[in-house]
Amino acid sequence: MCLGVPMQIIAIDGDVARCEVDGVQRDASLMMIEDVAIGDFVLIHAGFAIARLDPVQAEETLAAFRAVLDQGEGPP
Repeated sequence: MCLGVPMQIIAIDGDVARCEVDGVQRDASLMMIEDVAIGDFVLIHAGFAIARLDPVQAEETLAAFRAVLDQGEGPP
């Protein structure tokens, strides 16, 4: 199963964004998306930012992820 995770861009260096969610930071390629800036929320999948997200939508999705994790509903 593949999963895209909403993350917020905290730094950009060329075509690579440093992204963060809940204290976890990852680098993601910006080769598949244009016109992003520090502070934007993006959907990260397989090391690539694949879409810019509305901040409210990103927070709602993260809240749903957190709720599932809090219930211990992780993968088998």
